[in-house]
Amino acid sequence: MTLITLISCATAKKAMVETNPLNGTWIPIQQEMGGNAISASLFANQKLILSDTNYTFIAESIDKGVVKMNGNKMDIYGKEGANTGNHFKAIYKLETDLLTICYNLGGEIYPATFESSGNPVYFLSVFKREIKQ
Repeated sequence: MTLITLISCATAKKAMVETNPLNGTWIPIQQEMGGNAISASLFANQKLILSDTNYTFIAESIDKGVVKMNGNKMDIYGKEGANTGNHFKAIYKLETDLLTICYNLGGEIYPATFESSGNPVYFLSVFKREIKQ
């Protein structure tokens, strides 16, 4: 009898936990830095993988870390790879299967808009959710 109760309580708790809508693999389809478009060939092999509060970014190297979200703001903490020890501030928006993130690579303040023009340390990336087939 006790075992059944424990299983049903664990199942109920698991059902109440919300899944992060950003979880999944994201492929960049557009990038710009400081208002200048980046050629698609330069980010063709990149991927952003989000899993709750963890991220993995695959590019020329692999970066891993923690992302904390509050409203439409992100705090990104590099734990492994080229950005170890860095803290970036960003804003994001999710529209169906498109994720737009504007990063302040200087880290001081959150970007106010989804524009990088006039801000040489602002990096804007638009991702499309990878659909597994």
